[in-house]
Amino acid sequence: MNPSPLLSELIAALQFLPGIGPKSAQRIAFHLLEQNRDKARRLAAVLERAAQEIGQCASCRTFCEQPVCELCQSAQRDGGLLCVVESPLDVASIEQAADYRGRYYVLRGRLSPIDGVTPEALGLPELEQRLAGGTVRELIVATGTTMEGEATAHYLKEIARRTAVRATRIAHGVPVGGDLEFVDGSTLSHALASRRDY
Repeated sequence: MNPSPLLSELIAALQFLPGIGPKSAQRIAFHLLEQNRDKARRLAAVLERAAQEIGQCASCRTFCEQPVCELCQSAQRDGGLLCVVESPLDVASIEQAADYRGRYYVLRGRLSPIDGVTPEALGLPELEQRLAGGTVRELIVATGTTMEGEATAHYLKEIARRTAVRATRIAHGVPVGGDLEFVDGSTLSHALASRRDY
C-alpha cells in the first residue's frame, strides 16, 4: 500500500506502458523518485513535448514532426514498392534489419470488428485510392500472423486484386539459427507450405 495518493497515481499511470505490470510500475516509480529526479523531470518534459509535436505522416501514417516523413520525401525510395505494416514500430524494425528501399503504409492496428477496428479506422479506403493511382506495382503485406493480422492480410490482398496491383506476403517460418525441434507446429506447417525452389 502506498501512503501517497500521487505516488499511487504515478504507479497506475506507468502501468499503461506495454509489458509493465503493478510491480514493474512500482519499481520504476521508486527508482525515478529515489535516484533520478532530474532525469524524471527531463523524461516528463520530453514526453509532454513529444505528445504535442509528433503527429502522423500524411502519406504513410507513421510518426513524424513534419507533414510528410523523411522516408516518404526521399527520392532514393522506390515508389513502386509499398510495404503495409501494422505499426510505426514495424517500420523501424524493417529499416534496421532489412535492405528494403520501397515505401510504407502504416495501418496503426489490424482489422478486428469485435473491437470496432474497421477498414476505415485503418485507412484502407485511402490505401485503395493510392493503389488505384497507378504508381504502386507491388503491395507487400507485412502484417502479423495473429487471426486479426491474417484477416487484415486477406483484406489487403482483395484491395490489391481490385486495383490490379501485385500482392506479396512476407515469409513466415523457421527462424535463422533455429532448430526444428524447438519450432511450434503452426510455424513449421506454414514454413513447409511456403517452401520455394532451392
